[in-house]
Amino acid sequence: MVAALTGILLAISFLFTNIAYAGYASTLCKSPEYSCYTVKKGDSWKKLFPEEDKRDLVMRINKINVKLYRGRTIAIPNSVSLNMLDYSPIPTQIDPPGVKLILVTLHKHIFGAYNANGTLERWGPVSGAKGYCPDIHRGCHTPVGRFSIQSREGADCKSTKYPVGRGGAPMPYCMFFHKGFALHGSYDVPGYNASHGCVRLFVNDARWLNNEFTAGERTKVIIEP
Repeated sequence: MVAALTGILLAISFLFTNIAYAGYASTLCKSPEYSCYTVKKGDSWKKLFPEEDKRDLVMRINKINVKLYRGRTIAIPNSVSLNMLDYSPIPTQIDPPGVKLILVTLHKHIFGAYNANGTLERWGPVSGAKGYCPDIHRGCHTPVGRFSIQSREGADCKSTKYPVGRGGAPMPYCMFFHKGFALHGSYDVPGYNASHGCVRLFVNDARWLNNEFTAGERTKVIIEP
């Protein structure tokens, strides 16, 4: 009975997170700068957007890099600029932090990388902890607060904890900011919080943050709930 109830709760949670995502895409589509597209059978990101730069931009705008399914709504800009900063949903200038800053806003599923002068250099989607993790039978969370990058690994970074009992889940370009919690690349950024606690990023964002933005310099991390 407990297992059945847990399954029902997970199904309800999945339903509401997908409704929330659909609402986000539909909200963008109400703007004159965007149009809605309903995914058809056989569609894929590569089929719809053969050019890699445009494909990355549309995925970024929709905050997802997961496989498309029929009936899903995505928002497409009517006029395409390949400068991602033109579509930033967060401020492109903040008060100078004095050091490089990665700002993660979990409820908006967005990160921003700001230089010491407070200028936005890159933004992208994130996915934090899902709240309840059935494989460990308890709640899971992403720590919030102020941190800094403690250590980094490259493309071969893997989890030592997940899957439970085995480890080995890919965490490319991981950047640890608090105990075992890291920012890292993933091909499963679904538009809502879905991790065990780490902050998932698009792989190309994680690569850039790891190899270029955080390399050789102190970098502050702020996680907002």
